[in-house]
Amino acid sequence: MVMLLTAVMIGGVLLTFALIVIRLSDRTPTLPDQIELPDGARAEALTIGSNWYVIVTNDNRILIFDKTTGNLRQEIPIQ
Repeated sequence: MVMLLTAVMIGGVLLTFALIVIRLSDRTPTLPDQIELPDGARAEALTIGSNWYVIVTNDNRILIFDKTTGNLRQEIPIQ
């Protein structure tokens, strides 16, 4: 009886681990091949949303881009 319980618990742990790996492997973000930043700006950080992505630049700006078209939606200066 103890062996059966041990086998079921080990199987449950393996199944849980497999489901977590499968669930997280589908979350690969998609970005355009090339992101065009304004002249002189370098990316410091990137955040990805459902239909947008945000880049924080080294010259203290937040740039919000459309994920589908790659066009700049909004620019916010950081003070």
